[in-house]
Amino acid sequence: MRERCAAELLKGHGITNLFLYKVGEACHAYIHKSSGKSQKATNPGREREVPKERKKMESRVGAMLLVVVMKNTTRLCATKPIVTVNGRFPGPKLYAREDDTVIVRVINHVTYNVTLHWHGVKQLRTGWSDGPAYITQCPIQPGQSYIYNFTLSGQRGTLLWHAHISWLRATMYGAIVILPKRGVPYPFPKPDREVVVILGEWWKADVEAVINQAIQSGLPPNISDAHTINGHPGPTSTCSSQGYTLNVESGKTYMLRIVNAAVNDELFFKISGHQLTVVEVDAIYAKPFKTDTLFIAPGQTTNALLTADQGAGKYLIVVSPFMDAPIPVDNITGTAILSYTGTLAASPTVLTTSPSQNATQLTSSFMDSLKSLNSKQYPANVPLAIDHSLLFTIGVGVNPCSTCVGFFTVDFPGNPLIAFNYTGTQPSNMQTMNGTRLYRLAYNSTVQVVIQGTAMISPESHPTHLHGFDFYAVGRGLGNFDPVNDPKKFNLIDPIARNTIGVPSGGWTAIRFRADNPGVWLLHCHLEVHTTWGLKMAFLVENGKGPNESLVPPPSDLPKC
Repeated sequence: MRERCAAELLKGHGITNLFLYKVGEACHAYIHKSSGKSQKATNPGREREVPKERKKMESRVGAMLLVVVMKNTTRLCATKPIVTVNGRFPGPKLYAREDDTVIVRVINHVTYNVTLHWHGVKQLRTGWSDGPAYITQCPIQPGQSYIYNFTLSGQRGTLLWHAHISWLRATMYGAIVILPKRGVPYPFPKPDREVVVILGEWWKADVEAVINQAIQSGLPPNISDAHTINGHPGPTSTCSSQGYTLNVESGKTYMLRIVNAAVNDELFFKISGHQLTVVEVDAIYAKPFKTDTLFIAPGQTTNALLTADQGAGKYLIVVSPFMDAPIPVDNITGTAILSYTGTLAASPTVLTTSPSQNATQLTSSFMDSLKSLNSKQYPANVPLAIDHSLLFTIGVGVNPCSTCVGFFTVDFPGNPLIAFNYTGTQPSNMQTMNGTRLYRLAYNSTVQVVIQGTAMISPESHPTHLHGFDFYAVGRGLGNFDPVNDPKKFNLIDPIARNTIGVPSGGWTAIRFRADNPGVWLLHCHLEVHTTWGLKMAFLVENGKGPNESLVPPPSDLPKC
């Protein structure tokens, strides 16, 4: 399905003097809302000259058309139909600039209900565009459409979009690239080129059949058959198909915008013979540091600088899973090739070894290295006085819990009703509470959440995503959280801000944020298998009293159930 640029994308949004422009894979339309003068969209490396008077304009609106269609796709030497966006796998990239308004019309031409989530986009006052099915919207039914409308207020960097219903995000995902405002440089040396690298998983079987069978049987779903790099697993022992190639020129520096769109696997990323300089995670600038291995959980992104400073040749890129619990995981390493210009096709590839699957020390060291810039331009405004101090346990249970009864209450407990040895011997009663419960927050209140892992079934890492906010990761530890002594070790100066954070196996993570975004915001484990089993809750943030402190009314085309 080819993309179309059409003015009707923006009908009903009060926008005139529309300028339509085709950018790479997507349809965009930009306009300066106050003056009516238009400004062209640009793609890194494809920028066209813009008149000087237009360069001064900052407030733009971009339109994009996404059509959900089935597409026969071949991987691992086998072909199957998959759900795609615009017939692409991975899906099209969304390019925008900080403070742009983005309007995306999604048309559903498959037999599944669908929604799209703009992972990491704060959705200030626009929760109707957040996308989790049955939380902020009913899904887009077959043959129907919906317009997502949001502004990238104060955000720049790499994020992702993906389906947020059932397991459709196994094939429905793509990168969001938010460039800084015009004239605003990166807080690090400008790279010669930028490259999106998106990681994922691939099943030979139909993914929806995999999860439906697991739900019916009560057993864990089958693990994936491969990891992918920009949609390709690379050659395997059973299939010699060609993988992705990253072409580089000697002496040049590249910014890799790396996205983990995997369904269930936390991943290591490594390039043989090359160091990477981390400069951003989850669209938040970080103090630069060098490493040869990145650790990225599902839903997380990492921008890293790569300098082509080795001899001409081919170098192996590897993506492998992390799992430090006795739980089955796809252990097939995804591969790609970094190739220098002028390298002969027959040249041997410089190999590298993947980290061990349970390399806990490596993951801990990587996370310890992440710090916010905390500069004058990019301060770390960590809440110091806390209105809500919460402790949520996170883990999996053993009993069915079909608790959705069509309505919700706002009495989600701020702390466990009965304290127990969370990471030790578990109590005999592990029954879940009945009902759909939210936690209510007053507008602009400050929140600290300690996410405490448990040993129920098995202790394991839980990458946890909060919709609607970035938060500061102020502390992390093993064992049970100590409310007296552990806060003394919190980093309240330059903690990294993220939208997705790992809770270590048999440990805890503490986050802080300000509830300045009214709406209903999901908090959940980003391992889709755990979300399916119910590992999620939501905050209800009340409207404020100011003119721009209330959730906007729902749009007229909001899908109905």
